[in-house]
Amino acid sequence: MSTTATQSSGLATVRAEIERACREASRDPASVTLVAVSKTFFADAIEPVLAAGQKVFGENRVQEAQKKWPPLLASHPGVELHMIGPLQSNKAKEAVALFDAIHSVDRPSLCEALGKEIARQGKRPKLFVEINSGAEVQKAGVLPQEADDFLKRCRDAYGLVIDGLMCIPPAEEAPAPHFALTAKIARRNGLKLLSMGMSADFPEAIAMGATHVRVGSAIFGAREKH
Repeated sequence: MSTTATQSSGLATVRAEIERACREASRDPASVTLVAVSKTFFADAIEPVLAAGQKVFGENRVQEAQKKWPPLLASHPGVELHMIGPLQSNKAKEAVALFDAIHSVDRPSLCEALGKEIARQGKRPKLFVEINSGAEVQKAGVLPQEADDFLKRCRDAYGLVIDGLMCIPPAEEAPAPHFALTAKIARRNGLKLLSMGMSADFPEAIAMGATHVRVGSAIFGAREKH
């Protein structure tokens, strides 16, 4: 099977699994946005997925996205680009200019930088606060017990409109409790968007209320090494 056929098949399979998970959760499939994670893949690998009608893509690094996406966006109107990886404060200018959503808001310095750039550029990407649901020291994100205060500071101190929450459960733990905790924080803060679930666990995330699932390897295959 060619690379193009493999990616088209992977996308179709993921879409079917999203529909099945939504049926089982009594949800409308239209309430779940598939973010196809194209990090580390070049334009020739992304084109078949675009051709199959996928409209939302996720990238981990600003510089990588800047190199490959402007021509793709120019030739494919209506495509959304989401920043799903850690974002350095000094990249806020470029991130606001390029991305339609940022899933990794996690610290005051980044909030300040984003607030300034959103005001300066007049462009407001959707913003997700990243929750470190497993309190992992090596991982970015706001601790669950600090989330309410952080969200209030985002609004009051930095003038940010926060649209939702994102989490990445610990790899060695069952993901469902982490999804449930993140959804609970979102509900009590009036947030409607939940970026939860990846290739291995997105059906569980959908059952817990995910509105955005971030799926890469199930669509694109094994990651290319840069």
